[in-house]
Amino acid sequence: MFLTKLTVNQQSRAFLRDVADVHDMHRTIMSAYPELPPTATFRSQHGVLWRLDTVAGGGLVQYVQSQTAPDWERLPEGLLLRPAEVRSLQPVLDVIAPGRKFAFRLMANPTRDVRVEDGKEQRKRVPLQQPAQQIEWLISKGEQHGFVIPSSRQGAPDVAANPAPRLVGKKREAGRVTVDPVRFDGHLVVTDSAAFTAAVINGIGRAKAYGCGLLSLAPARAN
Repeated sequence: MFLTKLTVNQQSRAFLRDVADVHDMHRTIMSAYPELPPTATFRSQHGVLWRLDTVAGGGLVQYVQSQTAPDWERLPEGLLLRPAEVRSLQPVLDVIAPGRKFAFRLMANPTRDVRVEDGKEQRKRVPLQQPAQQIEWLISKGEQHGFVIPSSRQGAPDVAANPAPRLVGKKREAGRVTVDPVRFDGHLVVTDSAAFTAAVINGIGRAKAYGCGLLSLAPARAN
């Protein structure tokens, strides 16, 4: 597994094009990976997940995780402010164990199904707007993916949910795509090593091609 840090030039023509259409951003990232036969699912075959993070001073970094080694020389000229930084994710995977506590960040797409009132038995997904609903969604994902959110000293779940900038794009077969990501920052405790490792590798939730699903881990912070 590989984790890349890309320091983005927000004034570059390539970034300005990509930020206007998340499909273009997805294509730019995937340009770093070998082409596959048309029948293959390109992103999932390479295990690609990505996330945009704002850093101190207003800078922007893009984290990209993959099972295939990337070739960032294929990126458009001028997109990066400095060379890509690539490291192995294996040291993180090696310390996953039941009871292990991590600090984490997850950009996700919390949604729920609602019935469409048009006379037909149809349902659509709508974003969860309230932080309490978003955290409840994350807790349910923990039950599925082998982790729990511990309580803070105040007794509430030790996680914060904050809205991230909306992602929009145009998809030929689906029309306009809109994703309202939520950034979760907090602590988690591993309950099932195999399920949790799979979640780190494969991501959590929907919209994985659109900057959601990447779970980043760090040593737990002192309370």
